[in-house]
Amino acid sequence: MQTKRLFKGMMMAFGIFCVGILPVHAKEKMIQIKGSDTIVNLSQAWAEEFMTEKPNVSIAVTGGGSGTGIAALINGTTDIANSSRKIKKKELDDAQKGGYYPEEFKVAVDALAVIVNPANSVKELTIDQLSGIFTGKITNWNEVGGKNEKILVLSRDRNSGTHMYFLEQVLRKGNEKGPEQFAPSVLMLPSSEAIINETSTSESAIGYDGLGYVSAKVKTLAVAKKNGDAFVLPSKETAMNKSYPIWRFLYMYTGFKPRGEIKAFIDFVLSGKGQKIVDAMDFVPLGEK
Repeated sequence: MQTKRLFKGMMMAFGIFCVGILPVHAKEKMIQIKGSDTIVNLSQAWAEEFMTEKPNVSIAVTGGGSGTGIAALINGTTDIANSSRKIKKKELDDAQKGGYYPEEFKVAVDALAVIVNPANSVKELTIDQLSGIFTGKITNWNEVGGKNEKILVLSRDRNSGTHMYFLEQVLRKGNEKGPEQFAPSVLMLPSSEAIINETSTSESAIGYDGLGYVSAKVKTLAVAKKNGDAFVLPSKETAMNKSYPIWRFLYMYTGFKPRGEIKAFIDFVLSGKGQKIVDAMDFVPLGEK
């Protein structure tokens, strides 16, 4: 009898323990977001607002580059991949081989600013000149109207969607399969912040960054698409009206047609409230493009 009472007591305690822990797991849904460093701060702002409205959802946002995010989507370790470029055909093929069928969502528009040190006298460059600088054909600032000083060329690393976009649209001038490559002398940096920091401390540096990362520590250059075209400074307005030539969409990808909390989050991102956050973070809302 005593053994039976002891057993019942143990079962009651176990039941109370289970009841105590089940609601915690039942009410919390985790969403993993990984990828583009360009969008990481914007995604964090979206996540914080969404979690305020939906306290039963927990969202973890990490960067690492567009390639990292898409690779994580392909191997099933993230729910959403952030990307500052379109997914490649090979990536789509790899995803489908693994049983994933990526869905694409345009979430914002960005201008890629070409930046130099504030002490640099150069104010404007054409796409041809930029291609020459980043491929190593132009190596001294005096070749583009500056002083006699070797150019320190900075780029995001190869895993970055921003790197790939700049390669295809600037170095290759829109020919995605062109032969042009970044010169071996180009200093590859791991983050948008690193580009800003290096440019702000080196008078000979030139780099590129998403408009949302540009600060008073650097100077933005006006860019012309070709010789004879007007030089245009990057801004939300010039990205919106397409007069600035280096603009792009920013993307989210899911492994399948989104459902549940993931769909609710993407719906929020695309809503008026979500797009107001885009504007507040110095990107261009979709409705204005």
